[in-house]
Amino acid sequence: QVQLVEVGGGVVQAGGSLRLSCAASGTISNLNVMGWYRQAPGKQREFVATITSGGNPLYADSVKGRFTISRENAKNTVSLQMNSLKPEDTAVYYCYARRITQNVSYWGQGTQVTVSS
Repeated sequence: QVQLVEVGGGVVQAGGSLRLSCAASGTISNLNVMGWYRQAPGKQREFVATITSGGNPLYADSVKGRFTISRENAKNTVSLQMNSLKPEDTAVYYCYARRITQNVSYWGQGTQVTVSS
């Protein structure tokens, strides 16, 4: 099993910045992909950004140029630096990890990000 714990959510004004971090523990070998999804009230959970163990990032169009994902394999952590935040970025942000060989995904409990206008 894998446990994912997020930290770093909060309330920020539009145009501000926040940094989310997620630490993985448990059976953490071969977590090929780690990243972030988010879910706004009344909406489905959506992809934000992921990064492979080799360091290749992928971003949703809505966050490109504003968010930066990074990963430290030695520490089993993934972070999301969020700049130029907009009210539409308000959501619960979930840490995500996937072990491709076993076709298994893991989720954190979520952390609230609120951007006020």
